[in-house]
Order: sequence, then C-alpha cells, then structure tokens
Amino acid sequence: MRLVRCGEKGNEIPAVLGEGGTIHSLEGIVDDITPEFLVGGGLERLSFLEIDKLPSIDGEPRLGSPIRSTGKIIAVGLNYAEHIRETGSRAQKEPVLFTKAVSSLSGPYDPIVRPKESSQVDWEAELVIVIGKEALYVEECEALDYVAGYCAGIDVSERSFQKERCGQWMKGKGCDSFAPIGPWIATPDEFLDIQSIDLRLSVNGAAQQNSNTRHMIFNIAFLVSYISQFMSLQPGDLIFTGTPDGVGMGQSPQRFLEEGDRVEMAIEGLGQQSHLVKNYEW
Repeated sequence: MRLVRCGEKGNEIPAVLGEGGTIHSLEGIVDDITPEFLVGGGLERLSFLEIDKLPSIDGEPRLGSPIRSTGKIIAVGLNYAEHIRETGSRAQKEPVLFTKAVSSLSGPYDPIVRPKESSQVDWEAELVIVIGKEALYVEECEALDYVAGYCAGIDVSERSFQKERCGQWMKGKGCDSFAPIGPWIATPDEFLDIQSIDLRLSVNGAAQQNSNTRHMIFNIAFLVSYISQFMSLQPGDLIFTGTPDGVGMGQSPQRFLEEGDRVEMAIEGLGQQSHLVKNYEW
C-alpha cells in the first residue's frame, strides 16, 4: 500500500495510490494519515479496501508530506563508509544520532529554501523509516515489527551552520524545508528486501549520489532497536537512516546549492522528488 496526502499546504487530504499511479481519495474513510491513524489500526482497515473502486482525484494535485503530526525526527549520521571517507570523518563504533526539527518537513515537490545568511546548503538522499507503534528497548530481531513503512527523504543541510556555528549539528539540519519526504509512504509488504534498494540524487540533471541501502553500516533493524534503547519511538516518528557518498561537501571543489538549482531524488519503490532551490525572502 502506498499512502499520500494531497492538496494545498495545511489542507491536505489522505489518499492512496492505485494501479497505474492513480490517486484515490480516503476522505470519509480515515481522517488523515497521522500517528493516531497508525496506532489505531488504520493500515489494517485499509488493507481490506478495493482501492481502485475508491473515488479518484483528477489532475495533478500538490503532494504534501505523506504523514501529519510527526512527533520527532531522528537522523543517523555517517552510516555509509564512502560518505565517511569523502567527508574526512571517522567511522564510529555506534550510530551517530541527531535531530531535525519537525517544522523542517515539507512535500516531495516543494521548494528547498536557503535560509538567511546561508552559504553551504547541501543535499543528502536518505531512506526514511516510519514508526508504526511504540518501541522501547526493542530487540533487533523484533525491530521490523515496529515499522509501519518507508518513504524517501532528503536531509538538507546547511554546512556552515552545522560545522562552524558551535554546538550541535541540528543548527544546520532543522531549517524550514530541510526535510522533504514522500511522495508516498510504502508499507513493508511492498518490498522483497528493503535492505537492497537503489537511491540516487541529481542536481541540475548531473548525477551526484547513486548507491544502495545494502551499503548501510548499521541496518534498519539495528537502528530501530538501537534508538529505542535511548528513547521511546512513537507512532509517526521518522528515522532518517543516513546518506551515501556524493554530497556537495565531499567534492573538490565543494559544491553547494544556489537559487535556481533543481534537486531531483529517487528511491526504488518510493518514488521521485523534485525541488527548486529558492532564497528565503524577507
């Protein structure tokens, strides 16, 4: 099942993708795609629907974040060996964790906005985990039972804020528009092996990132289990699982996003994103 939310920002409605990519409305069936929907058995109820008999949504509506009211975003740093090498970092014995502001969430075709005084806005294509039920002190062998689905995401990063402004990485990670996700959430049954799917990203048509989730240092089940040792993961929480090599910071010379650039990203089975880069207007 592939869940989407479509409509103007702040007024999105829940929907589901049918055969051939047709969008079918879920209005009147569920209120929205939210943590309450997940914990209340919403996915199970939808599994009995004949999706292609639901009302279709015509045209090309805006697609928003495929989940509303996410409680927190946990992100994993340095989870691909080639990315560690390109950035001159050191491999860690345990996952590096940081947070992104919930207000940084945006839709799969919304603009990426360069914040005031920014100079080093970078891209990081990532697989995102959507938690389906409360997870605390979960064993790795059971961790995938707590996953409601997966979506594509970009961990947009302002490197000068992240590296030069002192303190935590989150200064460069939580700006508005810095966590576009979607276009859809795909339930786990959509994949034969989520730990072996391709992800890629381009800027202005030039390939930058091209890798596969099998190259993760810490896999999905381990990450869910590991994070749950430090905090409870709640329904609707998101885990950005790290990015492969090919980021702008790792290039020589370094390459960062400018106004007018076009960022396109795709993950196998999770759809494509496309973003125009804009400067913050004040």
